[in-house]
Amino acid sequence: MEKIPLSVAIITKNEEENLRGCLQSVAFAAQVVVVDSASSDATPAIAAEFGCDFYTESWHGFGPQKQIAIDRCSRPWVLVLDADERIPPETADVIRKIVTDPGTRADGFSFPRKNYFAGRWIRHAGWWPDRIVRLFRRQVGRMTQAAVHEAVEVDGPIVELSAPIEHYTESSLSRILQKIDKYSTLGAGEAFAAGKRSSAAAAFFRAFFTFLQGYILRLGFLDGPQGLTLAVTDSVNKYFKYAKLGELNRAGCGDARRQPPPSPDA
Repeated sequence: MEKIPLSVAIITKNEEENLRGCLQSVAFAAQVVVVDSASSDATPAIAAEFGCDFYTESWHGFGPQKQIAIDRCSRPWVLVLDADERIPPETADVIRKIVTDPGTRADGFSFPRKNYFAGRWIRHAGWWPDRIVRLFRRQVGRMTQAAVHEAVEVDGPIVELSAPIEHYTESSLSRILQKIDKYSTLGAGEAFAAGKRSSAAAAFFRAFFTFLQGYILRLGFLDGPQGLTLAVTDSVNKYFKYAKLGELNRAGCGDARRQPPPSPDA
């Protein structure tokens, strides 16, 4: 396969279940950079098998970690992916045309993201089209520094594409609960650092509205049992984020702003 002047930036932590499929889907890229946070599984071996530029870095939060990967990219264009995401063939063709066409004027491109959960493509509750900016010229794009819910920022025009990125989101309920604990802790820490306040009652009402919005107003019920599970887990995540923020408020944890963000599998 002819390689194109594209670098793919990926961060990992024990991603042996996902990484191979991700790397196979971007075999057209001239460079793949993997920044790993001390994986204890076969992640490093899989990256080596595909000839990736592999680096080990301590954990700094999602935004900073992805920026470290971008900083190690050397090709004119960069595509940021998570290990559980895939570039389908039709999207690969679109990326190839953008990157190799000298007449391309835009500096960044956004994709709709198809989310696959527990055997079903999710179509409602804000999970589709779930638009994200992921492809950009290396010199004008960067990650936000958010520890969670990070995003790509581009200094220049961004074009919306119709070709999707596929996301095979976590379907194990046990691991989803672990992620809720991790992400709610990160979110509460960011909110606390920003001077926000909360309480158990405020957390409950936020969680209730999140469920109502996702399952009823945004038609999550049309996605069957999977839609119900996602609505519940979204609302639980919201509750614990703001309940933890209230806990930080009550404790007056002045040192919380200086605490390092939890590692990906903390």
